[in-house]
Order: sequence, then C-alpha cells, then structure tokens
Amino acid sequence: MQPLDFLNKYNNLKNIRFNSFFKSLSIADSRNLKTFVETGTARGKKKFYFFNKFNWKDGMSTIMFAEYIKYKGGQLYSVDLSEDNINSAIKLTKEFNNYIKFIVSDSVHYLKNVKFKIDFLYLDSLDGHDSKAASLHQLNEIQCAIDKLHDNSIILVDDKSTKGNLSIDFMLKEKFKIINETKEQVLLSR
Repeated sequence: MQPLDFLNKYNNLKNIRFNSFFKSLSIADSRNLKTFVETGTARGKKKFYFFNKFNWKDGMSTIMFAEYIKYKGGQLYSVDLSEDNINSAIKLTKEFNNYIKFIVSDSVHYLKNVKFKIDFLYLDSLDGHDSKAASLHQLNEIQCAIDKLHDNSIILVDDKSTKGNLSIDFMLKEKFKIINETKEQVLLSR
C-alpha cells in the first residue's frame, strides 16, 4: 500500500479535481507539510433536512485535507464567511474534528491576522459567478498571506479561470513557480 492510498475513496468520476488534489497532497507529504489553511469550506449537499452528503462537483477539499492531516498529525484551518457552510462541513468531517479548526470569518481578515506559518494554502473562497469580485478577493487573500508562507509552502488555487488570474499573476511576480496545473486548479511554490 502506498502512503496516500487512503485518499482513493475520493476518486469519484464526478470529482474532477481529484487528480490535482492527490498530486498536491503527494507533494505536501514529500515536504512533510502539516499546517493547512483553506479559504472556503466544502459544503456538501443537504439531503432531506438533517443530513449532508458529499457534493463531488464541489471537490470535497475539506474532508480530503482533514483525512490527510489526520495521517500527518497536523492541523487544518477552514475559513468561510457562511456559518451555514461551516456547519455543513462540521457534519461532513465529524470523524476528523480533532484535526480541524473551523473559523467563521472573511478570509482576507483571517489571513491578515494569522500568527503562524502556513505550509499549504488552498484558495477557494467566493463563488466564481462574479469573476471580477472573486478574482480581486483571491488577490487580497494571497497578498495578506504571503508573509505567512515559507520557502517550502505550496499554494493551490481553485477555479483558476474564474478566480485565479490576478492571484496567479501576483504569485509569479513574487517568484513562485507553477508546479502543477489542470483545467480547474494551479499549484504553486517557490
């Protein structure tokens, strides 16, 4: 068995981001990265009134990161402006609650005030239907987080075509390099 084989259960045909997540987490594992921050939490889908199920189109980042963090003995910080989204994510990840801190906050404000170094930063807040606002928000996120990153940190940008153009350009100017790219996501590091 390979070290990250436990993630294969997330390899669903509808999870079009799985290969990118798996590659990103493989690199994180090789670098021994344990402190993750994600902006925008996995919401899942409401089923009836009381239970949530996976929403593969959403990518299910929070639960995949949480399982990886449990394996590494690290910490995941999941930030979302919506308390409803956070509550859904809490239900989806209850078996990993010792490894996740959920924060209801604007991600730019949160990243501006982080007091620790971030190993893995996942930028996926705001929906991409207003690409101008989402792109500007993501640029503000990376500008606030850049001094919290170290030379070994990696940044995964989701929805690159609707949210990532400004933030990716900024990171490239800051000497980050693209180390993996798919139709949906870009992974960068120094």
